[in-house]
Amino acid sequence: MPQIRKLAGLDAIDEAIGRATEMGRPVFLANRTAGVGSVHSFALWGYMGYIAKLCAQYDTPFVNIAGDYLAAAVNEEVIKQSYLEAGRPEAFRPDTVRYVPGDQWAWTSATSGMLKRELPAATMWIGYFYAESMTLAEVGAQIGAIQIAATTNTAQLPFFIASCDYTLIGEEEYAASAYLSKEPMLTGTLVAEDVGKIIVAAIVVLGVIAELVSPEANFVSKMLQF
Repeated sequence: MPQIRKLAGLDAIDEAIGRATEMGRPVFLANRTAGVGSVHSFALWGYMGYIAKLCAQYDTPFVNIAGDYLAAAVNEEVIKQSYLEAGRPEAFRPDTVRYVPGDQWAWTSATSGMLKRELPAATMWIGYFYAESMTLAEVGAQIGAIQIAATTNTAQLPFFIASCDYTLIGEEEYAASAYLSKEPMLTGTLVAEDVGKIIVAAIVVLGVIAELVSPEANFVSKMLQF
């Protein structure tokens, strides 16, 4: 299986968990919109398994805030499995996964309140966020948490970049998940997408060259008609 280049933001995950361990404060991982069928959920579980396993090894409190009830149930199983792999299944607590109904601002208010009360040393925002991104990231910055964000919503990237320590942009969200999980299916899908992009780019370049060399031949038009 081809290797995936390690992204800079991934080193920050270990750093953030280490800092939380030293300070005796929790690590928060949150996603509001992803249901069990969402591509963002599959990406989230890659991060979640890795982070939960490290937290279990270091005896660091870990909290997941979910906005979908089915996703919350799956998240719970992912975290339990990670704790089991770390050899500390007893470390899982009933309040590790917290389901907050997914209405945008109700979820944001509840999550912000948890941040203010529990003062996590690290917060991670993974998935597709809307206008709540600015509020969440600002609250995280106010409490002095190391913040890592990953989203494909380009409209919210400026807020995450301004308020978070590290931001994974666009498809980096998926690449990082594949790297952390070492899941062959995710890695293979990522590689296949990159190969497809290379092929499309090559066709575009060759088409432009063909049109410039011999405009009257209409190579591109004939190829599209075929």
